Amino acid sequence: MKAFIAVLLAALCFEGLNAECPQPNALQDDDGNKLCARMFEHSSYYYDSSCYGDFLNVYPNEDVPIIPKAWDNRVSSLVVGRSCSLTVWSKTKKGGYKKKFAAGIVYHLKEVQKGLFGDWNDSLSGYYCTC
Repeated sequence: MKAFIAVLLAALCFEGLNAECPQPNALQDDDGNKLCARMFEHSSYYYDSSCYGDFLNVYPNEDVPIIPKAWDNRVSSLVVGRSCSLTVWSKTKKGGYKKKFAAGIVYHLKEVQKGLFGDWNDSLSGYYCTC
């Protein structure tokens, strides 16, 4: 009985880690509105478990030069909707490094180079999204 309870607790604890990135062609909010992008707090070593944790919905033509403080330097994976592009900056007010993402899934922002030695993991401070 103790073994069963341990397995059940372990399964419940890791349920949140079993995430899957949404497909770019099906990207929408809970009300069915089209999204330009969705940015996720976490990514996983395993691609099929990336895009988990809190997420920030980005709507078409949203221009946010200063990302909300709760999201500043917290994005680790993202999905850009079909026919959309997401431009991000490493500093507020569209300063610092700039990167444009086309439609698709970026499972690990740590694999996207920023400058000579850096990466984009936990480095977004502003964005602009168009469709």
